[in-house]
Amino acid sequence: MLVGVDFGSGSSFDPTLDELALLAESAGDLPVEKVTAKRKAPDPAFFVGSGKADEIKELVILHQAQAVIFDQAISPAQQRNLERHLGVEVLDRIGLILEIFGARARSHEGKLQVELARLKYLSTRLVRRWSHLERQRGGAGMRGGPGETQIELDRRMIDQRIKSLKEQLVKVKRQRNTQRRSRERTGTFRVSLVGYTNAGKSTLFNAFTKAGTYAADQLFATLDTTTRQFYLAQAQRSVTLSDTVGFIRDLPHTLVESFEATLQEATEADVLLHVVDGASPVLMEQLTEVIRVLGDIGAADIPQVLVFNKCDCLPEHQQPRHTLDVFELPSGRRCLRVFVSALRGQGLDVLRQVIAEAALNGLGDDPGAFPGLQSPFTMHNSDNSQQEPDAGPLETPSTTVQS
Repeated sequence: MLVGVDFGSGSSFDPTLDELALLAESAGDLPVEKVTAKRKAPDPAFFVGSGKADEIKELVILHQAQAVIFDQAISPAQQRNLERHLGVEVLDRIGLILEIFGARARSHEGKLQVELARLKYLSTRLVRRWSHLERQRGGAGMRGGPGETQIELDRRMIDQRIKSLKEQLVKVKRQRNTQRRSRERTGTFRVSLVGYTNAGKSTLFNAFTKAGTYAADQLFATLDTTTRQFYLAQAQRSVTLSDTVGFIRDLPHTLVESFEATLQEATEADVLLHVVDGASPVLMEQLTEVIRVLGDIGAADIPQVLVFNKCDCLPEHQQPRHTLDVFELPSGRRCLRVFVSALRGQGLDVLRQVIAEAALNGLGDDPGAFPGLQSPFTMHNSDNSQQEPDAGPLETPSTTVQS
């Protein structure tokens, strides 16, 4: 069962809970009911208030639900109270994302990073894990007891493991730095793919490198950074392309911290290809969230090219008029935008030309002066068929393509 609460302006509330449903499905859960509520502030005990908690309990019994998942972060005390009241497991959005990451991590580095994030999250919830020992604490007014002793032991073990994981990740970071310095000595141009989860980054990565990286229509299909080098004929030089973990709304801060070594690929790139699901009805919200996270990790000032992917999924009346144009971000910053279908190969030749120009001459401060904008480009499909763009004027505002 999924629960979301609207706290008014300034809160991140999805009235459809569609993204939470996708997250639940990615974790192997089947949502049976969605519940939404409005409050001015979280209830200290139940987050949603006692009345709504009773309503959720009735629905849990009706649907025989195994768990209740909240779309926002809840405190350890709220989680403990809700589990007692509802009689089932209670997760919040952060816990759910951590479960998915734990199941998807494949590389040694990825597993270290996920374990670090999960332990940081768990360390604040040890009281909940040991609530079954409360009856051993004796009569009223007594302090201490076996439960509290075990909590302290567990906390010490977790702290020691966190320290060990951080030390191992420092070594990983050193290894990555050595590899980067080696690439820098060879004059390799560095490109990193960034974007919202399930925007098609891995599919685009495979289209360029033929690497066979796992790609699927699911959230967080890729957690481990993969880097491949390929020769870009248009620039007559080698390019390294890195596929990084996808971002998502309310990405847990512990994950951002734990994945520092992985996200460093983005912070040290020469150019970022910001991949956007061009067919998503909430593309602007997703785009804005990615830009926010890029700012958090220190990558906001790196030259950026927007890659509006999945344009083949748009209806005919929303098809782009040009393969290449200029897009204005919510901040007012302007950057090049390329419309592609990584799956079908549309627009990839144009994207290669943009990367080549960036490698040879840089993108410059004025994307409107980019050479490719002087003449319309043609959409190229993987089967070499062509779709001529509309000959009308080039549109540049952020509302050029409606989704």
